Amino acid sequence: MPPAALGTALSAVDSPERMSPTAAGRYDQPVTKDELLAHCLSKPGAWQDEPWEGDTVVKVGPKIFAFLGSGDGAATHGSVGVKCAANRDAADEWLKLYPDDASVMAYIGRSGWNTLCFGGAIPDDEVLDAVEESYRMIVAKLPKKDHPA
Repeated sequence: MPPAALGTALSAVDSPERMSPTAAGRYDQPVTKDELLAHCLSKPGAWQDEPWEGDTVVKVGPKIFAFLGSGDGAATHGSVGVKCAANRDAADEWLKLYPDDASVMAYIGRSGWNTLCFGGAIPDDEVLDAVEESYRMIVAKLPKKDHPA
């Protein structure tokens, strides 16, 4: 999904200072873990959970759509685990594009889940797009009773 399609969903990270593009699609101020969490929580029905001590995840209904792990919220380098595609072959495109900053998630990677580093080679807008796509794919698989209002 192109960044323009995100619309107002980027409200947590779309200040004028942040949204002035520089070379390679980067922004003057890299996205922080706290801003990435706020972006995830801005989705309808999204809520924060800590199913494992110290590991933050964001869910919609009963399902996780973003793994944020632990660490400093102000950090401008880190990673997020997201469902990048419906299957492993399609998700492998991330690995080809960003071999140093994308990896297959342990245990669930076979289902199209990758860990994407932010603050590195992957532009922030692409990380935010990946969160959007993960959310969309998870919501699409939820039973109607668990769909956000």
